[in-house]
Amino acid sequence: MSASIETPTAQVQAQVHEPPHPLREFWSYFSQNQGAVAGLLVFAVICLVAISADFTHPHPPNEQFREHFLQPPMWQEGGSAEFPLGTDAVGRDMLSRIMHGARYSLVIGLIVISLSLTAGITLGLVAAFHRGVIEIVVMRTMDILLSLPSLLLAVVIVAILGPDLFNAMLAISVVYIPHLVRLTRAAALTERSKDYVTASRVAGAGTLRLAVVTVLPNCLAPLIVQATLSFSSAILDAAALGFLGMGAQPPTPEWGTMLAEAREFVLRAWWVVTFPGVAILVTVLALNLLGDGLRDALDPKLKRM
Repeated sequence: MSASIETPTAQVQAQVHEPPHPLREFWSYFSQNQGAVAGLLVFAVICLVAISADFTHPHPPNEQFREHFLQPPMWQEGGSAEFPLGTDAVGRDMLSRIMHGARYSLVIGLIVISLSLTAGITLGLVAAFHRGVIEIVVMRTMDILLSLPSLLLAVVIVAILGPDLFNAMLAISVVYIPHLVRLTRAAALTERSKDYVTASRVAGAGTLRLAVVTVLPNCLAPLIVQATLSFSSAILDAAALGFLGMGAQPPTPEWGTMLAEAREFVLRAWWVVTFPGVAILVTVLALNLLGDGLRDALDPKLKRM
């Protein structure tokens, strides 16, 4: 009888002490930040709008309705339900262009972060595992790039390569590389001094395996947070370059380019400037809130108990 009673008790104790699933633990910390949850929901809606823009837009984004120049939104006098957010100076539907602009902004963010993360992680690991001349050259180059104003550096690169959307994304990627290099190097230096890295080295692991397989997975948390925050900055910088005429070129429905096309109508037609600006504001705010939540959930020093 005693054995039959002790066995369930041991099972209950094992279940009590069993650690939670990492994803469940992450969500428990992340969901404590209501702003982060709201940012995630808004960002999910923006992604859904961008993906379904070809099927849900009221009109093609570049189609011109010449009898509806600068038509106001439907709730204002002179507006109509055919164009819920009004039209621009050449009669294009604002709602359709903003929906397609979400796609451009998300693609810009993804490409910029992919390029900058790849280069930043590679250079950061090289600097962390090759101390000496290589580290000095890499880090001093990053210091030089950091000493230049980010937007000015992006403008110079685009001016050299030529005004184009891809060149703008490449220029923004170069601007973000130094931050990721420094972050990767600092995290890798912290990890490589720990016992598990020493054990891997004693077991015969080479430098490449130590850097990529052993150290890098334990450096991903701060990199994920930085990438999320850089995603929002990339959207802002791309909009700024588009506004200056050095990013996406007309008639591309990119939010910064839309602002540039509408600046001369600020006083006559407020909606052609307001709605693209609000789209940028909402997207960047949602990503910043999401980044704050990721930081709270992934950084053990900031986790709420």
